[in-house]
Amino acid sequence: MKVKLALALLGIGLISGCQLNGHLFPVQGPLASLTPPPVYSIKLTGAINSGNIVVALADGEKFSGPWKQLSVNARAQGAGDASSFNLASAWDTVYGQSFYSAHVLGTRLFTRTLLTGSQGTVLQVEMYKQEDQREDATTSGIRGVAKDSKGNIYKLVF
Repeated sequence: MKVKLALALLGIGLISGCQLNGHLFPVQGPLASLTPPPVYSIKLTGAINSGNIVVALADGEKFSGPWKQLSVNARAQGAGDASSFNLASAWDTVYGQSFYSAHVLGTRLFTRTLLTGSQGTVLQVEMYKQEDQREDATTSGIRGVAKDSKGNIYKLVF
């Protein structure tokens, strides 16, 4: 019972019906080679285990769509929205070799979404919250990556 309560509180802390503002930093691809590299805004809204995500790129392209928490079982069975992609290599590119298998794989607080921008660019986004973080409403412990159809990999920071 304590585990379920802890997970519920952690989920609420992750997305407590509020709005989280963050940034996408290109770490690999054409945008990462620009000096200085651009920084893009991202907004996450929602409650408990689903909501909306909005991304704005510097060229005016906008992305908007739903995000949803995926359980470990749903990911293992390939269920859920945007299940046709896996950004394991992007996680390792951004955070270091074997990061995905050591920290992300099997985590309970995980989201994955696929967005199509106003100019046709496809953006894949994955986020997770470290389960050993305090159960409060802060964004500490939330990490994410994104990859677009133009060959860019991004670090997501809240």
